[in-house]
Amino acid sequence: MNHQERIASLMPKRVRLFLWYKSTNGSGEAKLTQSLEEIIHQTLIERGLTLSLAESCTGGSVSSRITKLPGCSQYFLGSVIAYCNEMKIRILGVDQEILLNSGAVSREVVELMANGVMQLIGSDYSVAISGIAGPSGGTTEKPVGTIWAAICKKNYPIYTWSFQLKGNRQEIINQSAEIVLQKLLYFLKNESNVS
Repeated sequence: MNHQERIASLMPKRVRLFLWYKSTNGSGEAKLTQSLEEIIHQTLIERGLTLSLAESCTGGSVSSRITKLPGCSQYFLGSVIAYCNEMKIRILGVDQEILLNSGAVSREVVELMANGVMQLIGSDYSVAISGIAGPSGGTTEKPVGTIWAAICKKNYPIYTWSFQLKGNRQEIINQSAEIVLQKLLYFLKNESNVS
């Protein structure tokens, strides 16, 4: 199984079908000529929407993929790499008690990160991600490869989800960035159906 097949296997079936359908232009023959970030780039510009990111375990990998495209300043307002808990508290406004009780890799913390970066930067959409990329740091409850992510759209409930990845540290970081971008694209393409 190659890298793209492994990432696809981790996605919900409806997301895989959506991306396949979009990649074939409905013809059944794959014609994917654009990367996820290129499609997101085009969609955000066309809709006049803005984006911000709060990254922990990915260390800026998602932001890097977004900013490699010329013209991203039309929609990408900025990101915060809040790798340590102190930065999550000081910059993103994550409640220290929640961090202590739930841990940095949790639904509660990524929701606060997504909301915090949206308020700090003032974007229409925000994405937050926190996880355990390894090779150490995992526990029985939260093993290496445990990732929590959130997507926040202004004036809508925050959507959070978790997933479990396998691989070395760089593979987990790369897969995490890919999955978050796939989910963001799904939200953008189904904006009226997502709440």
